[in-house]
Order: sequence, then C-alpha cells, then structure tokens
Amino acid sequence: MNLDIRQAVKTNLVNASNIDILNTINDAMNITEEKVLPGLGVMFELYWRAANDEERNRIAMTIANNMKQ
Repeated sequence: MNLDIRQAVKTNLVNASNIDILNTINDAMNITEEKVLPGLGVMFELYWRAANDEERNRIAMTIANNMKQ
C-alpha cells in the first residue's frame, strides 16, 4: 500500500478553519499513539515552508530550549 501522508493531511484539512487546526493539533497532542506524529509533521512542514528566516530561527531556538528540559 502506497500512502501519501502529506497529501492525505492536506486533503483532510483543505477547508479547515484556524479553530479546526487548533483542535486537530490539540487532539493529536492528547493522543498517546505515535500514528498521529506524521500528520503533525506535515502541518509543521507547511508552516516551516511559509516561515521567514527570523521565524524559523525563533522556532528552532524554542525547540532546542525545550529539548533540554
């Protein structure tokens, strides 16, 4: 089976509102199953591609700082 996770996530969220996205992220964070991680990764990838260098650096710094905890 060849599953295109990127396309599946994009298709599922194509008309999603910001509240829908927020709920999707919160639901995924509350589910302890790792199967939701690829979907979060796709959303992060879309965000990352749209971010400018300053925002990318801020995100990377936040992640690095949180990895130390």
